[in-house]
Amino acid sequence: MAGKRVRRIEGEEELEVAPTSEADSRSERAVPVPEPVEPSVDPRPDPRPKATEESTPEKPSLSGELFTVPNLLSAIRILLVPVFLWLVLVPEADLLAIGVLVVSGITDYLDGKIARATGKTTRLGAVLDPVADRLYILAVVVGLGLRDIIPWWLAVILPLRDVVLFSLVPFLRTRGFSALPVHFLGKAATAGLLYAFPLLLLGDGDGAVANLARVFGWAFTIWGVSLYWWAGILYAVQVRRLLTSTPRVR
Repeated sequence: MAGKRVRRIEGEEELEVAPTSEADSRSERAVPVPEPVEPSVDPRPDPRPKATEESTPEKPSLSGELFTVPNLLSAIRILLVPVFLWLVLVPEADLLAIGVLVVSGITDYLDGKIARATGKTTRLGAVLDPVADRLYILAVVVGLGLRDIIPWWLAVILPLRDVVLFSLVPFLRTRGFSALPVHFLGKAATAGLLYAFPLLLLGDGDGAVANLARVFGWAFTIWGVSLYWWAGILYAVQVRRLLTSTPRVR
């Protein structure tokens, strides 16, 4: 048979197969198999805590929730409300009262900007900011009404809007909501009123400056009151849609 050789070893025949070609010869060569290398194990323990399925993200501490810069600014605004009333009604120190309103407007702008820039928006801050706005509006209309700077009907219709919206909160709770998000129109109305009130207070006097302040103050007041009630109507419409589209929470 071609390609085979037979040789005799001490009376026995041994069949030896010879490669038929050079390619077959190379394929028959033994290929060394590398020994498996065991991965090296660092005997030192890993100081990092291992993540487990039961692990939950850490909740911010109570102090971290309370003592943030935006919350402190809102708290300062609330503390200045009685100071403003005292300045307007007792010594009638109008310039100092206007200074308090200016500080209130600046802190109102800063607390929202800082909260968005730093990401430190808290549930407490979401409550403190609108509460401070409502307290200032109430304090100013009461103070200016008692000073006969604004008519009594204006001192009534502004707080009346908040009373109407507050009466809708129990209906929201039946759908699992505690409050609606602050609308941009509501913030614009509040800003307009916070511009109007210092001008009206400054316009309670004689002279060219007082006359000019009175004109601009009433212009901001008309726009602010209109937007304030318009935002209130939009909130009421949102509540109605929510009540019709969301099932009752049991």
